Amino acid sequence: MSYPQPPPDPGDPYNRPAQSDPYAQPDSPMGGYPADPSSGPMVPYGQDPQTGGWQAPYAPVPENDAVLTTIGDIAITRTAVITPAGRIPIKASTWTVTDLTHTTQGIATVGIVLAVVTVVLFISACGLGLLGLLFLLMKEEKTTGNVQVTVQGNGVFHSTMIPAHSPQTITQVTQSVNYARSLGAM
Repeated sequence: MSYPQPPPDPGDPYNRPAQSDPYAQPDSPMGGYPADPSSGPMVPYGQDPQTGGWQAPYAPVPENDAVLTTIGDIAITRTAVITPAGRIPIKASTWTVTDLTHTTQGIATVGIVLAVVTVVLFISACGLGLLGLLFLLMKEEKTTGNVQVTVQGNGVFHSTMIPAHSPQTITQVTQSVNYARSLGAM
């Protein structure tokens, strides 16, 4: 199937001869992109100079620097804090812990089941069905949300969220951050 040719108008942008590359821009080299005099050959990733993207400041890793603990996706060694955003010397790190959790208290599911079962059994057995309602006094706490940990230093900033399933999660994360702070104070 062929399409009709556009009308021969000198101001019409479509009144040009067809090019071999349908996506090429007029007056540009093959491929459609204008030539950049500063561009050179592509260099494989990890070799200098890097050709694109953001590269965190690189510091050589000591051979005997083992990971002591982790907080979310943050690893802590004796000399550095390793994050996806880059490495921070442990002495230059600043830590922040934010509690974004919510604890609710309600009737326990086990208490509801026991209340229903005992009401049915006691009414039929001895007529004391109201004693089963005492199981509705059973309470349980549910903790939901996250604990946010941020670390920054030497131009690197990273934040991680740790899901909290109990109030002990907040205590554990805070203790880990305090351990990292104590390593920085040495």
